[in-house]
Amino acid sequence: MLPLITLEEHFLSEAVANSPAAAKLGMENFPPTLKAKLMSLSHERIQDMKDGNISLQIVSHNPAVCYESGICWKANNEIFQGCQSHKSSFAGFAVLPMADPVAAADELTRSIKELGFVGALIPNHANGHFYDGESYYSFWKRAQELDVPIYLHPTNPSNDMMPLYRGDYSEKIAGILSTFGWGWHADTGLHIMKLFCSGTFDRFPNLKVVIGHNGEMLPCMIQRQSDFLDTMVPMKRNLVQVWNENIWITTSGMFTIPPFLTLMHTTKIERIMYSVDYPFCNNKDGLKFMEELQKSGLLTEEQFEQVAYRNAEKLFNIKIQE
Repeated sequence: MLPLITLEEHFLSEAVANSPAAAKLGMENFPPTLKAKLMSLSHERIQDMKDGNISLQIVSHNPAVCYESGICWKANNEIFQGCQSHKSSFAGFAVLPMADPVAAADELTRSIKELGFVGALIPNHANGHFYDGESYYSFWKRAQELDVPIYLHPTNPSNDMMPLYRGDYSEKIAGILSTFGWGWHADTGLHIMKLFCSGTFDRFPNLKVVIGHNGEMLPCMIQRQSDFLDTMVPMKRNLVQVWNENIWITTSGMFTIPPFLTLMHTTKIERIMYSVDYPFCNNKDGLKFMEELQKSGLLTEEQFEQVAYRNAEKLFNIKIQE
């Protein structure tokens, strides 16, 4: 098996774990062992990487909620220390205070220029507010100027969003439906569409945006969306052009062949990257999927290498150390 790079791999900082924000993370729904894995930036995480044949992991903070500026600053420093201690194993994504676009842009700059991070992973919305409005132009402008990818990741619904997911079932089921059971994936796909329809990708044509989970439902809809939007929402570039030029996709948490088939038939291979969604998903399960994909014959040897690690090396300007 070839070396692997993964980039939707989460961490929980002491700064957040010891703050009021910790109560919003929902960690009570997971076994204590998962929290321990989340908080590790050393031997336990590295051993799990070895078990999944992962050579390099881009570490990102758990984006379950939108954190304030001071906590982001501390959390990024913790990620930096972990990366410094294990330079051959880790690279860093910044966590940003997305409720404040100006502060987010400034912390992105600090994280890239002072901490050496390779991009940022941000929550899909800031307390229910998406990033397609004019107030976020300064943030997207900075990301384009710095020429770094922004990973748009699902996050917990705001209080105002929850009624959509409630029904004739328990509040626990509503919570599941609103998050990994459906909602936050659809919301992330919607966010990409809002960015397109608002002209954000025309205004900032060199943006690099990454989304996970095989494209957050968009690949199976992209042609239908394009058929309608290209005539009804005229832009300088149509939706498929933006998809091909501004969007990258990871396979995080999606470890079966049929969804990957849809992805590879709608998305350029050089835009697809392997990921796991650690520790919420298991590195060994990811490795098993990659072994199955390699044996399937769906990809040439060169294409498989691209998905496994070369596309990530190119996008993030990183290199696996032999």
